[in-house]
Amino acid sequence: MSFQIKSPGEAYDVIIVGSGAGGGMASKILSEAGFSVAVVEAGGDFDPAKEEDRTQLRPPWESPRRGASTRNRPFGDFDAAIGGWDIDGEPYTRTEGTEFDWFRSRMVGGRTNHWGRISLRFGPNDFKRKSIDGLGDNWPIGYEDIKPYYDKVDQLIGVFGSKEGILNEPDGYFLPPPKPRLHELFIKKGADKMNVPVIPSRLSILTKPINNDRGACFFCNQCNRACQAYADFSSGTCLVKPAMKKGKVDLYTHAMVRKVTTDEKGLATGVSYISKVDMKEYKLKSRVVVLGASACESARIMLNSKSSNHPDGLGNGSGMVGRYLHDSTGSDRMGFIPDLLGRKKYNEDGVGGMHVYTPWWLDNSKLNFARGYHIEYWGGMSMPSYGFGFGMDTIRKYITDEFGKPSQNGGYGAGLKKDIRSYFGTMVGMSGRGESIPRYENYCEIDNNTVDKYGIPVLKFNYNWTDQEINQAKHMQDTFEEVLTNSGAVLMGEKAGPDSKYGLHAPGRIIHEVGTTRMGDNPNTSVLNSNCQAHECKNLFVVDGGPFVSQADKNPTWTILALAWRTSDFIVGEMKKKNI
Repeated sequence: MSFQIKSPGEAYDVIIVGSGAGGGMASKILSEAGFSVAVVEAGGDFDPAKEEDRTQLRPPWESPRRGASTRNRPFGDFDAAIGGWDIDGEPYTRTEGTEFDWFRSRMVGGRTNHWGRISLRFGPNDFKRKSIDGLGDNWPIGYEDIKPYYDKVDQLIGVFGSKEGILNEPDGYFLPPPKPRLHELFIKKGADKMNVPVIPSRLSILTKPINNDRGACFFCNQCNRACQAYADFSSGTCLVKPAMKKGKVDLYTHAMVRKVTTDEKGLATGVSYISKVDMKEYKLKSRVVVLGASACESARIMLNSKSSNHPDGLGNGSGMVGRYLHDSTGSDRMGFIPDLLGRKKYNEDGVGGMHVYTPWWLDNSKLNFARGYHIEYWGGMSMPSYGFGFGMDTIRKYITDEFGKPSQNGGYGAGLKKDIRSYFGTMVGMSGRGESIPRYENYCEIDNNTVDKYGIPVLKFNYNWTDQEINQAKHMQDTFEEVLTNSGAVLMGEKAGPDSKYGLHAPGRIIHEVGTTRMGDNPNTSVLNSNCQAHECKNLFVVDGGPFVSQADKNPTWTILALAWRTSDFIVGEMKKKNI
């Protein structure tokens, strides 16, 4: 593993900016093809198997905050996420009326260290939405173009699930799924009454070994803490570090990329970055530059990469870099199940995520919104996190209101402990994650009046939800209420109404932003071609969520991985032909 700067004049074949899903996949494929690769990461090194990085299976008293969140650990001390929506010295701005929260990960592996491992393929319809509802644009590729790469990703990384034969929820190569837990069986009972499908989840967690480098899941329900057995997928443990062992890969950490450098012909020659260690600027050279820094960060780098050949930013002659930014929609509801009060306590931890989920099941042509959503379920008796128990008075109130008998145990001491033990395992919840409509009017741009602490101009966001997303959120809330009630749950809190956009999270909060460097056949309306190659700079590629034309009602990671593999194969072919 090298952190050294190459000597002047010495160049890599490929520089990859970012070590998340797309950058990690590119590092593996390109290095194994024999090319020298530099991976440039804005955060630090991270390995969940090392004691200094391990968060898995640590008890609350090992944190002075008992696991509470901090500025750079927004999901808590015991979550693997390092970064957040608010990073010291790395601001971003918004236009008036915009609600957009931008999550940046600052660690090797990026967001793949702490995500939900929900590993869904886009379906045939997801690439051709304009042909179906007339909104947005079709992708220049179809499911048949990416299917071979989904197959490869399934087999390389591992994903559990079940073959269901649903047209737009394509089956893959699945490991055995875990059985539903008790709270999930209650939810399924309620969903069955409404003909809402509930099927085994598709998560990239190894329920059985697939190679000698990674262990199988031991069901501690802590995938968000990153797995010391490497049983769940993260880019660092499954792609970047293996690539460094097998190929010619140098890793540069704490390196904040300022821009892509170009020559007199406008071609990429490498990158310029600021070292967070000494705050000095360095340059790396390469034949090819691959951006995988996340949709918005890659757009920022391109917009800041101005030159005489690219006066508005690298690859931005069309003015499309930063445009069509969109995030998944999200809305939630929770309740508690009285039938589970005082339940017997036993280990039902399972995997760190849902064992079952609901794919989109309705016909949008019969609804007042154009795109669908899937439903994620949560609850059960996993290890309590920071803040558990703070809602006991709320549960007591509902028990009193619903059953006419107040808590018998009091609000402190032994009585409180007895109540918590009784209530533990009764909570259930549902989260909708849906597709929004990509719009030219939703975008990020450079704020020329603000720089970060490295002197790099920051992004300004312009974003608003439309009635499409608000109507979808209302449908989520109506569905949640009916499913939970049919499950025997008592609903918690008031139902979200129009004043809160039916509980619709602010854009950026679901951390699925895509679309800022979208692909297309027309250089006037897109940034990249169908191989994720910049129309205006043939040796520049983007492998994160930026190339997406639309998001779909699925999480984007599996498609980022498949597209990155497809793009990397294209790069290998072009470099061997000496076209780039």
